[in-house]
Amino acid sequence: MITSGALDDIPAIRHGFMTREGGVSTGIYDSLNCGLGSNDDPASVAENRRRCAARFDLASDRLVTLYQVHSPDVVTVERPWAPGEAQPRADAMVTATPGIALGILTADCVPVLFADREAGVVGGAHAGWKGAKGGVIESTVAAMVALGARPERIAAAIGPCIAQRSYEVGPEFPERFLSEDAGNADFFVTARRTGHFMFDIGGYVERRLERSGVGTIQRSPNDTVTEEDSFFSYRRATLRGEADYGRGISVITLRG
Repeated sequence: MITSGALDDIPAIRHGFMTREGGVSTGIYDSLNCGLGSNDDPASVAENRRRCAARFDLASDRLVTLYQVHSPDVVTVERPWAPGEAQPRADAMVTATPGIALGILTADCVPVLFADREAGVVGGAHAGWKGAKGGVIESTVAAMVALGARPERIAAAIGPCIAQRSYEVGPEFPERFLSEDAGNADFFVTARRTGHFMFDIGGYVERRLERSGVGTIQRSPNDTVTEEDSFFSYRRATLRGEADYGRGISVITLRG
């Protein structure tokens, strides 16, 4: 489990970006796959999620995750989902309720964990390029503010994600960002393949956090694509022609 200095010194919370180690899944899901949407054995996924919750001294039913759809949508969580209850379709969560672990699932996309120590409010967001561009960061900050947080007091930790050196995009991709803001050229460099580019999605998310007024931001240096022993990666699985891929989980909770 990896933690961030931006959140480590907040006594009221616990957090962690889990690696792929320490679970029971096998094969391409080896070993701590927490993705309910994967084709892994459901019993293995349930045990992996139980182990994650236990790292935070919580029962497995206190760990909540979403049906992530690359949206800007945020859910305010006041209780865990009931057994059999459908996961909300959204890409971020916030809560002011102690004892609920917010879990964000990723396999190259950017996990972001948030906390306002004074307000006692935490959040988590899944920021793929669509969600980040669509405003999931700003939506999460706004939802935290609605619970009493203030942007300048919020600390945000950007977790392990696909690094620029591993994120090649086609010739049409940059225009989506440049038409929004010419300054987004900062996040693209020319790739070896003619007409292609390398995209710094972590840097893009960091700038969205800065422009949201978030007071403290720390970014992980890890690359989920190249660090195979530690992280699941959709892009790596795709390049290899693998049928599926595991999902890592990032967790934040207010102490009870």
